[in-house]
Amino acid sequence: MSTPIETDVAIIGAGPIGLFAVFELGLLDLKCHLVDILDRPGGQCTELYPEKPIYDIPGLPIVTGQDLTNRLLEQIKPFGAQYHFGEMASALEKLPDGKWKLTTDAGTEIVAPVVVIAAGGGSFVPKRPPVPGIEAFENKGDGVGVHYAVRKMESFRDKNILIAGGGDSALDWTINLAPLAKSLTLVHHRDGFRAAQHSVNQMRELEATGKVKFHVASVKSVHGDENGRLMAVTLSGADKKEWMHEIDSFLPFFGLTIKLGPIADFGLNLHENLIPVDTAKFESSTPGIFAIGDINTYAGKLKLILSGFHEAALMAQAAFHICRPNEKLRFQYTTSSSNLQKKLGVNA
Repeated sequence: MSTPIETDVAIIGAGPIGLFAVFELGLLDLKCHLVDILDRPGGQCTELYPEKPIYDIPGLPIVTGQDLTNRLLEQIKPFGAQYHFGEMASALEKLPDGKWKLTTDAGTEIVAPVVVIAAGGGSFVPKRPPVPGIEAFENKGDGVGVHYAVRKMESFRDKNILIAGGGDSALDWTINLAPLAKSLTLVHHRDGFRAAQHSVNQMRELEATGKVKFHVASVKSVHGDENGRLMAVTLSGADKKEWMHEIDSFLPFFGLTIKLGPIADFGLNLHENLIPVDTAKFESSTPGIFAIGDINTYAGKLKLILSGFHEAALMAQAAFHICRPNEKLRFQYTTSSSNLQKKLGVNA
């Protein structure tokens, strides 16, 4: 187990609301670590509708989910937030000194006086393929067995890898892991993809040079040895013919569903899988734990990105008093404060 990370605020969720929270907290000199089960920032905006236009962001008549995320990342760059992608917040514990310890399923421990839950509708949970007995081979570590996310590319070096899926994640990891793998095979149920065209083109180039094999096929069963190590899968082609394919690693990318996940076990007061908060601080009934964005509920709640931005601003003011109990908070405007402008790296 690694040494716990000490910071001011631990944020669960790196969607637009979690990212903007970094900005509001950064203006108050509060440092943040963000945890997100996805392998990139943006949450629903980039995972579900990266190219879908959004029309109700103030000052931006039209912006895509990906572009909004890019703009937010540029805005918060001065504050040096640290990200833990591909990790799910799995446990939350109150420490004797009053701080919170947030633990992820990858073993990362983050200790902070404030925890902000900005998890949208909950955690994105990978869809498990309908293959009997697949659970026995999941997350064995060291790049072997079944994995629904790639946390350390190096762990897949010199492995025989099978990737299943036809979306961006499947194509991206096919391209990224091909140089490391002993062999890499991509399977999809049809000879067409939902991924970006340039990614499809890159995959086709790798296929043409023999660095990647592609089959129109689906995985029917998994096979392992007496020690529980994944050894092979049975593939079924478009013509229904089946064959055995030897592998070390199976990476199925069949999309994501949204579930509250481990947050439901954090001991928080929940109402219909949402976290009730006050509207002065957006703090939950548990002191030091805040909820902003779609994960919270209160009278008059509107599930809009702009509402989440407002909630993040008020949360940050309250978080300051917890993180800096002996300091006075002086409210400042970015338009007139040379101190804030210096933090942002802009000319006064």
